[in-house]
Formats: sequence, structure tokens, C-alpha cells
Amino acid sequence: MEGFWDDADKAKEVMQEKSSLENAIEGYDSLKVNIDDAEVLLELATEEHDSETAKEALLKIDELIAEVSALEIERMLSGKSDKLGAIVSIHPGAGGTEAQDWADMLRRMYLRWAEMRSYEVSVLDLIPGEEAGIKSVTFSVSGEFAYGYLKAEAGVHRLVRISPYDSAKRRHTSFASVFVYPEVEGDIDIEVNEAELRIDTYRASGAGGQHVNKTDSAVRITHLPSNIVVQCQNQRSQHKNKAVAMKLLKSRLYELKLKEEEEKMSELHKEKRDIAWGSQIRSYVMQPYRLVKDHRTGHENSNVDAVLDGELDGFIEDYLLGKRKSDGTES
Repeated sequence: MEGFWDDADKAKEVMQEKSSLENAIEGYDSLKVNIDDAEVLLELATEEHDSETAKEALLKIDELIAEVSALEIERMLSGKSDKLGAIVSIHPGAGGTEAQDWADMLRRMYLRWAEMRSYEVSVLDLIPGEEAGIKSVTFSVSGEFAYGYLKAEAGVHRLVRISPYDSAKRRHTSFASVFVYPEVEGDIDIEVNEAELRIDTYRASGAGGQHVNKTDSAVRITHLPSNIVVQCQNQRSQHKNKAVAMKLLKSRLYELKLKEEEEKMSELHKEKRDIAWGSQIRSYVMQPYRLVKDHRTGHENSNVDAVLDGELDGFIEDYLLGKRKSDGTES
């Protein structure tokens, strides 16, 4: 088409949409071929009374079930922002070192999950704990549908274990909250009025000694109309920290804009109420038994170590499918 490549950003957007539609068509065509193959095998097995062919047909049906499930998950990821990257923030609850260590365990869990999917992760802001763990962390996860998947993880996560920091070896319960926002891309226009911002600079925290930051390079931005607060201290300069903080702010504002467009502000407020101690979305129990359970879907996995090592797909997929049903868009 003449002039198509004159606008590089628009051309890129169209090509991405084209690729997405082609993948959807290929998935449908592949499913149809496999269904036809399974039908032929079943007919042969019935006519010839052939047990081996029947086994082959059953294997083909199992493959079809898995293929249909994968396509169903893709269909769930049809929201306006689902294809975007994600920005994830993790904050420990009350409990000092124990809670901060739990927040760091969650950070590692999501990094391992992202690695399994070949997503790119970039730490935007991290405040280490005094003894162990982290006081907070914010990182971006770049890759197709990163936000669509990770939005299932927003909420309070609860850990029950024998504390490695308790000399009496008592069982402790710790909480950490996970917040997930769509990562704003260059073609998404979010206007920010500088007059509505309060920008504070402060000295970045660190490990001490030669690593102590002697300048006010850390930046905290407060968006006064929404009372959204973002901060960054991990970059080498105040200028870079401010740039990252502005990116975080735009992502938060974009999420708010999407909620307003969908007329679901009441749901957003409900989610904010739910992200409170005592209303966890998932429990990770290591003592007196071993089990990870999602309280929204009932999905369970007794292999706690595997889950903490990033095996989250079962929880995420059940949430996506279950959420669509609870929204009334599935019969």
C-alpha cells in the first residue's frame, strides 16, 4: 500500500495486529485439522475393532483438549491492555524481616516465571531490607500478554512457615501485596499536567559504606488529583530516576483511564479494598503441611517449591477462565 511505511509507528501497530490475526486463524485451522484426524481414527477403530488405533485416537483427543484450553486462555486475553507489558510492585506487610523476606521470595518467583516465558525483566526500583529481604520492589516485565497474565497476581499473598529468623523455630504468618499495572508504550498517549505534580528528591538508601548515595538522586512523584505516588532510586542520576518515575506514573494513570472507559470504577475500588491484610488471594503453607491454594478459584498445588520457583500457569489460567465466568460473560 502506497505510503504505508511513512508512519512507522502506525505501520508497526498494523503489522502487530496482522500477526495476531494470522496466529488466531492458524490456531483455528490447526484445531480443525486435528479434529478431523481424531474423527477418522475413531471411525477406523470402531470399524476394525482395533485397540491400538483406539489408543491413538484417545491420545489425539487429549491433545485436542489441551489445544482447546490454550485457545480458550488466549480468548480470555482480549482486553484492551492485555497484550501490553506489565509493571509489578511488591510490598511487604507488617512483620519486619520476616515479611520483607517473603516479599523477596515473591520477587524471585515472578522473575523465574518470566524467565520460563522468555519475557524480559527490568528492575525499576528496589529498596533492600536492613537484615534480609526487601522493603519494596518495582520491575517491568516485557513481552506479549505479560499484563494479561500477571494481572491475575494482583492482591495479597500469605505465607505460613517456620521462620528462619526465629531462634525458637516458631511458625510465622507473613503477608505481602502485589500490584500489577499495564506498561505504557510509546503509542499510548497519556497527558500529565506538570502543575498537578509534586516532585520530591531525597537521598537513595543503600547497603552503606562506599555505596551510600551522597546526593539527593532519588525521586518521588505525587499526582495530586489521583493521589497516586511513585518513586525510583535505582538509577544513577536524578534525571534517570525522574524518567523512570514518570513512566511508572503514566502506567498507573493509564490503568485508571482504562477502568473509567470500561465503567468499572466500582470494581477497581473493590479490588483496592481486597488488597488488605486478612483478605489474601492466595496462601502458601509450608508448615504444618505443604500446599499453595488460590482462594478465588480453589486451585491447589502441593508442590510448594515448584510454585515458588515460578510454576504459576495453573493458578493464572484458572483465574482467567474463572474471572470471565464470574463477570457474566460466559454461560
